[in-house]
Amino acid sequence: MSEKRNCNSGNANSQKRKKFKVSSGFLDPGTSGVYATCSRRHERQAAQELQLLFEEKFLELYGDIKDEEDENENDKKEEELSIEDQIKKELQEIKGEEFSKHSSTGETKKKDPITFIDLNCECVTFCKTRRPIVPEEFVLSIMEDLADPKNMVKRTRYVQKLTPITYSCNAKMEQLIKLANLVIGPHFHDPLKVKKDYKFAVEVTRRNFNTIERMDIINEIVKLVNKEDSEFNHTVDLKNYDKLILVECFKSNIGMCVVNGDYKTKYRKYNVQQLYESKFKKENDKNEKK
Repeated sequence: MSEKRNCNSGNANSQKRKKFKVSSGFLDPGTSGVYATCSRRHERQAAQELQLLFEEKFLELYGDIKDEEDENENDKKEEELSIEDQIKKELQEIKGEEFSKHSSTGETKKKDPITFIDLNCECVTFCKTRRPIVPEEFVLSIMEDLADPKNMVKRTRYVQKLTPITYSCNAKMEQLIKLANLVIGPHFHDPLKVKKDYKFAVEVTRRNFNTIERMDIINEIVKLVNKEDSEFNHTVDLKNYDKLILVECFKSNIGMCVVNGDYKTKYRKYNVQQLYESKFKKENDKNEKK
């Protein structure tokens, strides 16, 4: 097992930055975060690269929220608390825990919003996130920065592909159904957010996972997207989709998120290396034509 990275090293400037811990272990059900593939035997270096990148993006999007947490908590409206309780209940059902109506108002130990987890798996690492981070929005914001043609500074060397995980569950079909309803509902069934019928696809990645067959996962998710009581008529399109449902299966954990069609076209399936290579090639071609 690799030695844990020492987050306390560095100069005085690094001491001022918010520290993010590295832990080791399995992924619990209900976990949100980001999978990252990387060069073989460079999992630690990839995590270090992502730490800096994620830290900067977190501060850009959310600032230093430490001093504002208590004030924001007191300012929440009853409706917002009700929505949060509903999400907590659904997540705890996925975890198999009993839900307490007052759990959102209880005193809890504050945890870091970003924690890197050593999965003890070649070529992949995981960053566990907590509120206020929304993984799919967080990663999209990073990819928008990296795809900017004006930004030619290569920020990473070992990181390859990023995959956001909205929530996750145990590797059981009944838990997968609960997870899918929770994750895909806002994207496919909410009349306030869904304005048309979408073309969609499902992409499943399995690592050290043989609990549920790939096609069983895909068929179940397609059935849930096109449930009988839905007012929409979404259709499967494996090439020209508007929405893509990403499913990441690792050991006893299944994670899921929904991304837009530009995931494949504009952002190279969130492959950081391919995105950089594409930008450098366009820049070189432009210089050669001059």
